[in-house]
Amino acid sequence: MRMRTGARLSNENGTALIIALMSMMLLTALAAAVVMVTTTETKIAGNYRNGQEALYAADAGIERVVQDLLLIPRWNDVLSGLTQSGFIDGGAGDLKHLPGGGTATLCLPMAGQPCASNTASGQLQAMTDAAATWGGNNPQWRLFAWGPLSDMLPNVQIDSAMYIVVWVADDPADGVDSANPDNNPLADTNGVLTLHAEAYGPAGTNKVIEVTVARTSSTEIERGQIAQRGQEELNQRARKAAVGTPGKSLFNMRMNTASGNLQ
Repeated sequence: MRMRTGARLSNENGTALIIALMSMMLLTALAAAVVMVTTTETKIAGNYRNGQEALYAADAGIERVVQDLLLIPRWNDVLSGLTQSGFIDGGAGDLKHLPGGGTATLCLPMAGQPCASNTASGQLQAMTDAAATWGGNNPQWRLFAWGPLSDMLPNVQIDSAMYIVVWVADDPADGVDSANPDNNPLADTNGVLTLHAEAYGPAGTNKVIEVTVARTSSTEIERGQIAQRGQEELNQRARKAAVGTPGKSLFNMRMNTASGNLQ
């Protein structure tokens, strides 16, 4: 019995199988970790790319709307909802299919007919009303431009899945500093508007840009016209004026209706 037990303990049959199984388990765990890290890094890179693309898409929406505002003599028509941009993707009440796979209804609010809370315009207005920072001059957003970024330029193919929506409102400071505030967010009295642009992209990407644009009675740019950025910069540098750096945030924008210049 003692010899039989010793022989059984010294028998190494099956040891290689156990070692192989343990090695396979270890390698499987390592492979799963590598796959998870790779997948996570890929998603992070994709989300960052979508975020940057959405930011530039929202900026492009602002630039597109500014060109339309230059051609509109009465900005009160914009605030009342009577005038929209030339960049429109069907009716505002139609169901829009967003790149992320969802849908949205934009809604174009008219006087006395606010948008429902389940629409994009209604949600934006609800957030603004909740803040109620400006009292009677609280912005009343009007849908002005909407559509896929790929359709923004005629006869030009833009490889982007971003969807852009731009709202316009009277600037909140209109009349606040005067002796008699107008308390009318649908009447532009100082030639200043606030633009709110949102870009929607894949995987729920959403970026927002808000800027203020103003009319000017005269221009500081002698010869710089729209889209002639190089000449504008030369003129501004010659006067020691501030010049925006490409890729940086927008710090100032002024429009001249007399000459059509953009500053």
